[in-house]
Amino acid sequence: MTRPYRGTGLAGSPVVPYPHGGLGRHPNLPPGERLRVLLVEDDEGDAFLVGELLAETNSMIDLLVATSLSEARQRVMGVDCVLLDLGLPDAQGLDGLRAVLEMASGAAVCVLTGRSDEHLGIVAVAEGAQDYLVKGQVDGVLLTRALRYAVERKRADENARRLREVELRQAESARLERGLLPQPLMTTDQVAVHAFYRPGRHAALIGGDFYDVVQTRPDRLDLIVGDVCGHGADEAALGVELRVAWRALILAGVPDDEVLPALEQVLMSERRLQEIFATVATARLDLDANRATVRLAGHPPPLLLSRGRVAPVPAPGGLLLGVRPRRPVAYDLEFEADDWSLLMYTDGLIEGRIGEGDERLDVPGLNDLIAEPASRQVPLPELPAWLVGRAEQLNGGPLADDVAMLLLSRGGGR
Repeated sequence: MTRPYRGTGLAGSPVVPYPHGGLGRHPNLPPGERLRVLLVEDDEGDAFLVGELLAETNSMIDLLVATSLSEARQRVMGVDCVLLDLGLPDAQGLDGLRAVLEMASGAAVCVLTGRSDEHLGIVAVAEGAQDYLVKGQVDGVLLTRALRYAVERKRADENARRLREVELRQAESARLERGLLPQPLMTTDQVAVHAFYRPGRHAALIGGDFYDVVQTRPDRLDLIVGDVCGHGADEAALGVELRVAWRALILAGVPDDEVLPALEQVLMSERRLQEIFATVATARLDLDANRATVRLAGHPPPLLLSRGRVAPVPAPGGLLLGVRPRRPVAYDLEFEADDWSLLMYTDGLIEGRIGEGDERLDVPGLNDLIAEPASRQVPLPELPAWLVGRAEQLNGGPLADDVAMLLLSRGGGR
C-alpha cells in the first residue's frame, strides 16, 4: 500500500504520519514551493528513515511511499520527483529505473543505492536519472537539497528540450516558407526583374502578399503582384495558393481575359471567410512589340519610369477579387522608348504615414520618391529596398503591412 509520511529523513526521531496524507506546513518553513515526492522502497526501515530525515529539516516535501513498482504506477501521477530504490521485489537494478523513467516522464528521478552498489548510481544518471544517493551517507539537509536540485534539473532539461523542439519547428517552417517563395520562371535577357519581399508578421518569411513572373514564349512575359487582406498564416497560405494557381493558368495557356476570373474562383473556394478578398495587378508583356497589357483588380497602379519621368499607368482600377465576379478591363500600355522600367507593388509600401497627421504616402507620394534626385543615384536592383527605406523614414518606423515589389527593367531605363 501507499503510506503518506510527514516530511522525510534518515535520522532516528519518530515519524508521525498525517491522517490525511502528505505533509503539514511548519510555521518556520522557509519560503518555497512544496514538492510531491514518491518514494519507491520495499524496506520499511529505510522508508521510515527517509521520512524522518525530511521531517527534521522542515523540507516542505509531501512524501508518498510505494513498496513496489506496480504500486508506484498507481501513485506516480502528479508527483514532482520519484526517489527509487534499485532493489525492488518486482524490478531489479536499471530495469526498474527504465520503467520509472517511462511511467513518470515529467518527474525527476533520484535513485537510492547501497554502499556496495554505488557504481549503479553512476550508471543510473547516465540512463536518465537526475541524481543518485547512497544509503547511510545522507542526512536530512543533503536529501532535501538533492531532491529539490533534481526537480530543478529536470525542469531545466524539459525547458531545454522544448526550446530545442521549438527551434527545430521554426527551422522547418522557415525552410517550408522559403520553398513557397516564387522563383521567376524566365530565360530571356531582354529584360531584368528585381523582386523585393518582406512580410509584416514578426519572424515570418511569407505573408499574404505575393508575386510571380512567368515566361511562356520568347517574346511573352507575364507578371502578377497581389495582396490577400489580413496578416495571418491563413492569409499567407491563401496567397501562396493564388500565386501557384495563377502560374498554372498562365502555363496552361488560358486566355488573358479568363485568367483573373479563374483566379477569383480559386479565391472564393479556398478562403475561410466570405469577407476575405484580394487585390491583384497583372501585366502581360509583348517584348517584340514593346508593349504591355495591364489589368487591375482593386490594386494600386504600376509606375512607369522612362526618359527621366515617372507616372502611374492609367489602367482602370477594377473591383477586388472575391467581392463580385467581374472581368477587369484591360489597358494597353505602349512603351514610347526602348529603355524603361515598370514598378509593380502592393499597398503595404504606400500606406505608411508621411508626417504627424493621418496623411499616407499613397501613389502620388511614391511617385515623388522615385522622382527624387537621390533615387537616380541608386542602382536599379537596389531601388525597391531603397523605396522601402525612404517610406519608413517618412513613416517614422517600420511599415506595418507586407510589402511585395517587382521592378521590370528593359535597357536600364528610368
